[in-house]
Amino acid sequence: MARFLDWLQSIALTLGAPGLFLVAFLDSSFLSLPEINDLLLVLMVTQHPSRMPLYAICATLGSIAGCLTLYALGRKGGEVFVRKRLSSHRVDRGIAMFHRYGVLAILIPSLLPPPAPFKVFVLVAGIAGINVWRFVTAIAIGRGLRYFGEGALAVMYGEQALDYIHENARPVGLAIVGVLVAAVVIYVLWHRHKMKKADRLIGTPAPE
Repeated sequence: MARFLDWLQSIALTLGAPGLFLVAFLDSSFLSLPEINDLLLVLMVTQHPSRMPLYAICATLGSIAGCLTLYALGRKGGEVFVRKRLSSHRVDRGIAMFHRYGVLAILIPSLLPPPAPFKVFVLVAGIAGINVWRFVTAIAIGRGLRYFGEGALAVMYGEQALDYIHENARPVGLAIVGVLVAAVVIYVLWHRHKMKKADRLIGTPAPE
């Protein structure tokens, strides 16, 4: 496995942006390659800082493509596969989370660094029948924030960004999640207030 990973990294570094797409696709679909895509992104940006947006976009698109592969498996019979590996209670709870929280149930895990579980949420999103465009939007936001953030750190700090990511990935990820959750809560409360106000106006009798 170590030899395969070394070969994959060398191929990705040779290909550049398409290599990042390939590794991100494999990591988000059939293989588990924790932090390899993050490492490659930082190394490439360090060598070519002006290409940071290109590298971050390719990594994000590769992750979206890989997640869509698992999502499709979930939609087409993945429930049996997941229930064989997880307890039915956990699967049912995951499906209930998607029905209750929608895309937040996939957006938040997509932001968290490894070893936080992620692929199981992608499969359950397909099982739960989450709208595919909302699913893609959530992955794009989550992975985009992660890869563009890492790219920005690489531009500012070079290879030292790797040390920063290793030391602070979890607290930074949790802070971003906290900000997103707070923003969603504020939006929901504002929307409910707006709807109640509209209902009161509609229910007010017209002056004679």
